[in-house]
Amino acid sequence: MPTYLDHNATTPLDARVLEAMLPYLSGPYGNASSLHRFGRAARDAVERAREQVAALVGCQPGEIVWTSGGTEANNLAVKGVAAVRRGRLLYGATEHPAVMEAALALAGERDVAAVAVDAQGIVDWSALAAQLAQGPVALVALMRANNETGVVQDLARAAALVHEAGAWLHVDAVQAAGRIAVDFRALGADLMSLSSHKLYGPKGIGALVRRAEVDLVPLHHGGPQEKGLRGGTENVAAIVGFGVAAELARQELERRTRHTLALRERLEAGLATLPGVRVFAAGVERLPNTVQFALPGFDGEALLMQLDRKGFAVSSGSACASGKHEPSHVLLAMGVEPEIARGAIRVSLGVDNTAEQIDAFVETLRALHASLSRTVVPV
Repeated sequence: MPTYLDHNATTPLDARVLEAMLPYLSGPYGNASSLHRFGRAARDAVERAREQVAALVGCQPGEIVWTSGGTEANNLAVKGVAAVRRGRLLYGATEHPAVMEAALALAGERDVAAVAVDAQGIVDWSALAAQLAQGPVALVALMRANNETGVVQDLARAAALVHEAGAWLHVDAVQAAGRIAVDFRALGADLMSLSSHKLYGPKGIGALVRRAEVDLVPLHHGGPQEKGLRGGTENVAAIVGFGVAAELARQELERRTRHTLALRERLEAGLATLPGVRVFAAGVERLPNTVQFALPGFDGEALLMQLDRKGFAVSSGSACASGKHEPSHVLLAMGVEPEIARGAIRVSLGVDNTAEQIDAFVETLRALHASLSRTVVPV
C-alpha cells in the first residue's frame, strides 16, 4: 500500500466531512439566494458553515467571505486592497506564489517589493521596518506558516510594525489553520486566507477573512453574494464540507498536533543518521507536520520519483510550482545554495500516518543513499 506523505499539497477528504456533504449533493438543492424553503435550507447550511470556520480562526462569522480556495482568497486580498488604497505592496520573500504572483501582477502600476528573510526563513524585522519607513504602504502580506519549510512567523510582531506605519496586514494561513492555533484577532491581521482541502475538507472552497473596516474591490462581479465581494451562486455542498472540516479541526487540534509532531521528531531523528543530510529551518518554530531536507548528491525531483517507485508520495516543494525544475524560491530567499535547493524534498505528515511508515521511509532513504555512495568513483 503506497504511503502518502504530501499533506501540505492536499489532504484526503475526511469520511465525516463527506457524509455531511452528501445530502447537499442530492437533496436540498435550492439556491442559497432564493427566498423559498429550498433556498432558505441552503442558506441555513451556508451560515452554519460560516460559524464553524469562524470558530476555528477566532473571527466573527460576518467576516468570512467564501472563495474557491486559498489562491482566490490571496488574490482578492492583494488586488482588492490595491484597488482602493494608495501606497506600495510588500510581501514576504518566502510567500506562496498565490500571494507573490498576485503582487507582482500589479508591479506595472505601483511599487511592489519583497521583504527579506534570514537563513532560517524568519522575516528580517529591521528590513521590514526600514521598508515601512520609506513612505506609504497599502498592504503587507506575510504567511503564518510556510508551505515548504513549515516556518511559523511571529505575526503579532509584524502587525505592530505594519499598523504603526498605517498599512494593513494580510496573512496567508492556508497551511497553518487546522495544524496550529490560529487566532485572527490575536495575530492582529486585517485579512486572512484559508483553504478547506488543507484540513481534510473538499477541494474548490476557501475563505478570506476580512475585518469590517477593510475595503476591497471584488474580483468577481455579477451578484450580491458575500456582501457584494464575491458574486456567484454558492457551492453549498463544498461550503458545508469546509464547515464540518473546520469544526473537526478545532475539536481535534491538540490530538492532531501531538500525533504529527511525534512523527516529525521520529523522522528527523532518522534523517540525522544519514550522512550529510540537511534539514532546513531546523532551529526555529515550524509546523508540527512539516520537514524539508536535502540529501547530498541527489536531485530533488529525481529522488522524488525514486521514492514514488518505492511507494512513498512526497514533494520537492510547493505543488503549485511542480513541473518547474528551478530551485525553490523559498530556499533561495533563505540563502541556500542553488545546487542544494534543487535537491530539496518536503515531507508533510497527516493524521493517518504511522510510526511504521516513517521508519520504512527512512530505511528506503538509507538504501537509496547507500546505492548512490556505491556508484560514486573516488577521485
